[in-house]
Parts: sequence; C-alpha cells; structure tokens
Amino acid sequence: MATTRRKFIRTLGTSGSLLFGLPALADATQVQTLLSKVRVTANDKVRIALIGSGIIGHYDTAAAMKVPGVELVAVCDLYQGRLDRAKEKWGNHLFVTRNYKEILARKDIDAVLVCTCDHWHDHITIDALKAGKHVYCEKPMVHHVDEGQAVVAAQKASGKVLQIGSQSASSLVFLEAQKYFKQGLIGDVTYAEAFTDRNSANGAWLYTIPNDASPKTIDWDMFLGDAPKLPFDPVRFFHWRNYKAYGTGVAGDLFVHSFTGLHTITSSLGPKQVYALGALNYWKDGRDAYDIVTGISQYPKTENHNAFQFFTRVNLADGAGGGSSTRLIGTEGVIDLRGNTITIKHFKRPVAPGIGGYDSMESFPKAMQEQLLKEYDQKYSADDRKTKWADEIVFEAPKGYDSRLDHMINFFESVRTGKPTLEDGSFGLRAAAPALICNLSAEKKKAIDWDPVTMKLV
Repeated sequence: MATTRRKFIRTLGTSGSLLFGLPALADATQVQTLLSKVRVTANDKVRIALIGSGIIGHYDTAAAMKVPGVELVAVCDLYQGRLDRAKEKWGNHLFVTRNYKEILARKDIDAVLVCTCDHWHDHITIDALKAGKHVYCEKPMVHHVDEGQAVVAAQKASGKVLQIGSQSASSLVFLEAQKYFKQGLIGDVTYAEAFTDRNSANGAWLYTIPNDASPKTIDWDMFLGDAPKLPFDPVRFFHWRNYKAYGTGVAGDLFVHSFTGLHTITSSLGPKQVYALGALNYWKDGRDAYDIVTGISQYPKTENHNAFQFFTRVNLADGAGGGSSTRLIGTEGVIDLRGNTITIKHFKRPVAPGIGGYDSMESFPKAMQEQLLKEYDQKYSADDRKTKWADEIVFEAPKGYDSRLDHMINFFESVRTGKPTLEDGSFGLRAAAPALICNLSAEKKKAIDWDPVTMKLV
C-alpha cells in the first residue's frame, strides 16, 4: 500500500470490547463493572482495613469500595487528623487506631491495603501475611532490594493473596499493548523508553501540612521505625517521599510504574544490568532524594522477547510542562502509549537492499555501476523494493477509565477464588528492584548487575 498511513481506531466502547469477551458498551463505568467475572453473594463479602490513610490510601480505598461486596471496617494512621477524617468520610462505625498490629489482630478483617511510607512496606506486609490477611501493598514493594526475598517467601508460606499496587499490570491499555506485542507487529524489540516528568510543587511532593501537626497528634516514633532516630519534624512526616530514610525518591516511586508497564507488555522478568545518573537540581528544600534520575537498563534475550535497552527518566522540574509516555521500538514499528491511548505504526521492510543515492556506488567506475544496477534489476522486482506500511492502529480506552479499579478487581477476584494476581510478590520485586537499583547505581556511580530470574544482586 502507499506510504500514507490510515488510522484504525479501536475502543472498548465499540469493536475493542470484543477483544475482552465483553459486549459493546457505551460508557466506561459499565465496562469496569463487567470486568469482574465473580458473581457476588452475601457470603462473598470481603472486609478490608486501610493502613496508611494518606493520598494514595484514599485513592486505593475509593477504588476498592467500588468493587461489589467490599466493606471498609477499619483505618490505621499515625496522624490523628487522618483518623478523624476517615470517620467523617467513611462512617463513625469504623475502628480507628495508630497501631497497625491492632488491625491485624481483628478477626473480622480479611484483607488490608498497605499505603504507608516505603520503609514500612515490607514489615507490615510480612506481618499481615503471617496474621492470615490478604494484602494489597502499594509500590514499590520494598524500600531496599535485599528486603524483597523475605516478602516473596512470606507470601508463599502464608497461602494468602498479595497484590502490589502498580496498576499498569491490570490496565486494559497495557494488556492490549501486550497483545499487539505478542503478535509481532513491531518485529523484534530493540529499544524501549518511558518518562514521567512533572513541573509543579505538588508533583514534587510538597504537600500541605496541617496546622496541628505535633508529637501529640502524630506517633513520630512509630513513623521512624527502623530509620535513624531524629527529633520530631512534620516536614519529614508529610513530605516523606523526599527523604531516602523513608521513601525511594523518583526512581522507587515512579520508575516502578515504567518497569511494571514494560514487563506487562513484554512478559519480561527484568534487566540484567542497570546504570543511572541522579541529581538534585531544583527542589533544594532540605530533601536528600534526587529530583531528576535517568536510567538505562540492558534486558537479555528470552523466549518472550529480543535483547533490548530500556531508557527511563523522571524530572520533577520539567520546564517543558511535564507528561508521561511509554514507547517500544522494534525492527518493524513502534508501540506508543500516552495516557489511555495506544498508537501503533508498523511496516515490512523491503526485501531488496538499497542501491544508489547515498551509497558507495558513485565511487566505483561507471562500468561497475552499470553491471551492479543490471544485476540488481534482475534479482529484485519493483515490489521487492517497497517499504510496506500497514494501517496505523489507535486504541483508546473508554472515557474515565480507571486502571486502579481494574487492579482492585483483580485483587479481590484472587481473594475470592485463590487464582494468582497479576502482580504478586515476585512480579512486584522484579518491578521494584531495577527501579531501586537506579538509586543504588546513581549513588555508587557505576553499573549494577542483577539476576532477574533469581531476583538477586550479582
């Protein structure tokens, strides 16, 4: 066909619905509801508790409570104001506490949402699994790479469900991209890239601090946990993502989404080597976490994909306006994900190699040029010399689509049926580890080797 590419639009509201075994639907809310294949009865109720009632805690709880049969029973947070707000928002019947172990001791709680600062993720997740609770733990699964194996072992020993909260693993957009990738539409992947850039104070985690923040309203000692002991500091408590002692910076918080999405599309276990650079260029407000990190990872060839390089970046002071994107570039095309839209451009290369033009031909004697052109014409037809472009494919999720809800649906289906989640402990570690290794590489100023199969530093 001609090199002019037409767009082939697919959406879940129309023909795209058929890809998921769903009828054509008019709006996103219907699609999201039907994605749950479990028939809910009164006996299927799942009672949950929220541990860590900050921003993500509210988002995760709101999504969880949209799943039929899910009931919020209790909330834990170290700041009294958040416990008061929980009752205002979700009802006075809630049990509230500053001690998460009181949550785990309750027999009326089936599952917990762990939405705390990063350095508490492994401790609470392991304790919850040992207490017989199903766990939805926010990303990154661990604060340090060497904590991951203990979480994976705890999940296996418990027999309970663990879902790590990087929702692109359940996103219909990334799962649709996975289908196109597996069809080989872009040939062999050679390079992939992802970025998440921001340009606002909120985007750099400078969140509002309440006027009543004090040692009376906040359990500071519990917050510190295994971090270095310091005097009470409300900035560190409410802006914990900006400090290495409690968070994992832009790499652990945002790179992990990039690795999750990439691994979902390619079915990869992860890279074998990671190198990164980090800097604190703009937000010099007392934080010690970088505000810009760039990383490059080398992925080995597997049965699921070719060997390729992956570049990822986060810049919290992006004067270009911010944004995010994931692109997989193959030998015959590209899969480009932006927001809830996929664009695929792909082609077949000419059978014939090029001849003439910007070529060495001009440097040969004229007789030699004529001989080579004659042989070329005899060997290759006009069709052999064409680049054959396929129709451009554009896939759009329904307006208002929420991958966080699909991730919760997947979690609660697993709780009810025992089927594996899409992002269990092993997947969670394989997504978190290369992100955390970016921090390690930037600090050590050298490449770091990682075994994606055994999930261990080399």
